[in-house]
Amino acid sequence: MNVDPAAKTPIAAQLRGSVVWFMSLAAALGTSTIYPLQPAIAAVADSLGSSITAVGVALACGPAGYMVGLGLLVPLVDRFSPGRVLAVQFGVLAIALALSAAVGGVLVLGPVVGVIGACSAVGAGLSSVAGRLATERRRAAILGIVTAGISAGILAGRIVGGWLADEIGWRGTVLVFATACALVALWSLLVLPATRGGTEHGYLATLCSIPGLFVRYASLRLAATRGALWFFAFCVVWAGLAVALSQPPYSYSAERIGLYALAGLSGILATQVAGTWTDRVGARRVILVGLVLAGTAAAVVGFTLANTVVTLVCLAVFDAGLFAAQVANQSTVLSIDPAAPARFNSAYMLVYFVGGSLGSAFGATAVEWFGWPTTAAITTVVIGIAVTITVIAHQNRTP
Repeated sequence: MNVDPAAKTPIAAQLRGSVVWFMSLAAALGTSTIYPLQPAIAAVADSLGSSITAVGVALACGPAGYMVGLGLLVPLVDRFSPGRVLAVQFGVLAIALALSAAVGGVLVLGPVVGVIGACSAVGAGLSSVAGRLATERRRAAILGIVTAGISAGILAGRIVGGWLADEIGWRGTVLVFATACALVALWSLLVLPATRGGTEHGYLATLCSIPGLFVRYASLRLAATRGALWFFAFCVVWAGLAVALSQPPYSYSAERIGLYALAGLSGILATQVAGTWTDRVGARRVILVGLVLAGTAAAVVGFTLANTVVTLVCLAVFDAGLFAAQVANQSTVLSIDPAAPARFNSAYMLVYFVGGSLGSAFGATAVEWFGWPTTAAITTVVIGIAVTITVIAHQNRTP
């Protein structure tokens, strides 16, 4: 059994089932905090006496802050007690959310949302903790449970945020999220392991070492490249879908378009199944199966928008395939240095998120330029590239 030299306690004992599920719920909440105001953007603009465009720019500070959090905050869980680090992040989240409920202008809202975005990277921190403290034979399974929480947070943040905004207003909505974060901050101190990581690097040295990891580790380059490719594809589909459904001949309302996101529930189940199978058959097989399913679904959905049921099935398969590939792929990153995986996870997620950001920008534009069928075809090609480099890397003995 693995033993952490600092804590002198068995690592496996620190990740009881109840702790893992708490980590999953905490990851869901932390990730969701970047999304609740997006459905209420018009109400926020009206309340602040600002334009929707200005509020949109302010809310865009959230993803920008998230990238900062990935680079600066995630590596902290290897150097300090995860319980304390993540409790502080949830505490700052609670304060920032409460401040966002009290802002009187859009100029203040932007920086506050940026802080929220940075601290919402707690999900990546929790997955790093899971990668470090889980036993090797159960690492992917536990990562799958935590990743399921992240997936649920992405979905629930928008759905719950939109519902609460209609019921109690947008200020009340963020106060609800603030209260939940404050409670989780307290529970993090009690529940999460206090075990420090095995890194010998100082914090600044750790940050400076992140770019060099891509030079030294071929497996990280491979994982980050294929991860960025399929997250690009994922965001192209969902950003492009919203544009395609809002235009004739469909002209769906924003609420109806938002309901298509419920197809993403399949991804939550897929993360747990993928984690279990990754431990059994290896990451490469799960990645390839997931990508083939997602690529096939993307090719079909380009021609099915007129049939809502078929479209939802395709989106469910698409999400499930990519989410499964993500769990298996991330497990390879966290296993590079099991004693201190956070800096590898930080490096991976930064590249992964850049791919998604480019996909979001490209998706809406591609539908305007080329139409939905061509956009879906481009997505299929990108996923095919990810499959190709995975096969080639295996032939070259890269995991």
